[in-house]
Amino acid sequence: MIGYVTIGTADIEKACAFYDELFAEAGGKQLFGQDRIKFYGTGPGAPMLAVCIPYDKNDPKPGNGTMIAIPGGDRAGVDRLYAKAMALGATDEGGPGERLPVFYGAYVRDLDGNKLCFFEMKM
Repeated sequence: MIGYVTIGTADIEKACAFYDELFAEAGGKQLFGQDRIKFYGTGPGAPMLAVCIPYDKNDPKPGNGTMIAIPGGDRAGVDRLYAKAMALGATDEGGPGERLPVFYGAYVRDLDGNKLCFFEMKM
């Protein structure tokens, strides 16, 4: 249902360094891009995350209530993604833990303030 989600950055090189290392933890990588936008994912046909310098050249602004949820695979994967993001300079928004009996998650903000959730959901 989702093809890709785009988030803004003020510094594409810093954002790419962050997401290159972070997504390597989850089997993802930079798939393609141009100077101002880079697309990350696991392969063709799978959902992607794009980071970009806004087209209108105004400052990027994280959305209030906007969050990108990234599957961790299992609880250990959630923990690894959270630890990697923190080591790369992310800001803590809620460490790994069970939020509901079927949901384990961890929350961070990337270098531009975009909110990310790493999760495992059992239904």
